[in-house]
Amino acid sequence: MAISSGGGGDTPMSDINTTPLVDVMLVLLIIFLIAVPVAIQTIEKLKIPVFESVESKDKVENLLLTISTTDAAGRSAGEPGFEGANRNGQCRVYFNNTTPVSSEELYDQAFSRLDAIVQRAGGPEAIMEDPEKIPQVHIRGDVNAPWSCVAGAIYNVQAAGYPTVGFISNKVDPDA
Repeated sequence: MAISSGGGGDTPMSDINTTPLVDVMLVLLIIFLIAVPVAIQTIEKLKIPVFESVESKDKVENLLLTISTTDAAGRSAGEPGFEGANRNGQCRVYFNNTTPVSSEELYDQAFSRLDAIVQRAGGPEAIMEDPEKIPQVHIRGDVNAPWSCVAGAIYNVQAAGYPTVGFISNKVDPDA
């Protein structure tokens, strides 16, 4: 019984059929050409919703973070000549609205603060008996701060052990 190798000689055919591979790659290219611009435009227009907030009865233990960015000249809030947060500025996180911190400092201070609250309450078991004693993190983000700044702060405080993170908004004038 004879087997044909297609080339006419005694060597087997070593060509790979690349047509299916090219077809798949072209389909993927078309999908990415359509999907990426839509995703980028959607993310850039993302704004934190503004709605009327109700004054909360905060516990003293709750942690308040304010997130902003530097202005176009690289100045932070509180510095002379600060022109307001810039979308392309560097992230600035203020611990309890007063102390600017880096990512590592945010994690360390948040962890130390939460650990002190848990120890004062009598340990993890004691604080878990009454969920109202578990502190929360409240984030106030500048409208021009990119979402990556807010997401980084959320990641750090959740890694430090805070289970609940919420957002604070400014009151809105319904007539405006």
